[in-house]
Amino acid sequence: MEQTLSVQREDIPLLIGRAKEARKLIIDMAASPTGCHIGGSLSVIDLLIGAYAKHHHDPHTAIILSKGHAAAALYAALHVYGIIADNPAESYGAAGSLFTGHPNHKLPGIPFATGSLGHGIPYAAGWALAQKLKGTNGLGIAIGGDGELQEGLCWETAQIVQAQSLTNFVYIIDCNGGQNDGYVQDISPIRNLRQRFQAFGFVVREINGHRMEDIVAAIEPHSEGPVAILATTIKGKGVAAIEGKAEAHYAKIPEKLAHKWKVSLS
Repeated sequence: MEQTLSVQREDIPLLIGRAKEARKLIIDMAASPTGCHIGGSLSVIDLLIGAYAKHHHDPHTAIILSKGHAAAALYAALHVYGIIADNPAESYGAAGSLFTGHPNHKLPGIPFATGSLGHGIPYAAGWALAQKLKGTNGLGIAIGGDGELQEGLCWETAQIVQAQSLTNFVYIIDCNGGQNDGYVQDISPIRNLRQRFQAFGFVVREINGHRMEDIVAAIEPHSEGPVAILATTIKGKGVAAIEGKAEAHYAKIPEKLAHKWKVSLS
């Protein structure tokens, strides 16, 4: 049995609006002196907004961004939800700022610092196991990327999740098809993802990672096994000039261009 949705249909326009505001913040962070990982941040932001809409009020639930280079998206999501009061774009990447290039656990709403790819997945699994042992209904939610699946630790964690019957574990994969050096399909293709996760005992859901209704419906645990959400996304989503381009992985842009991109957000 799947749990009842905690986000109503009438909330969807609000969440879409929050995602748009968060995209503006990401663009502003790309216009900072250091720039940011804009492509993957824009692809994952809808998934973060959906996850926080449903679960950030539960103290027994942890949402962990394993693809930590997309910290700009995480900071933006936490800011639009009011979990972090300060505007991250005002000091992102600056010396002494808490808004570092990878998630900083000293900030509210970030239970673990992440950065080395693959590590956030076992953090979330460990959290889920702890909640199971304590008898709470808390979730461990990991948000990773498809390029990240080249890390063996992701699959080692899937084995442990299956062995421990962690039905309170949700793994969301931002399948934007890109990574640092190009396209996943050109570097180390990861085929048959549905079948791979099913072989580890996961309940697999495939969604449009930019359709908010699909996102909030998918981010639910299942009594028959851990959940893997394969979310098809577009790198650089919302900014036509960089959508789907591997070279949009990291960017430092002038403020004039940032203004243009924010005005044209789709």
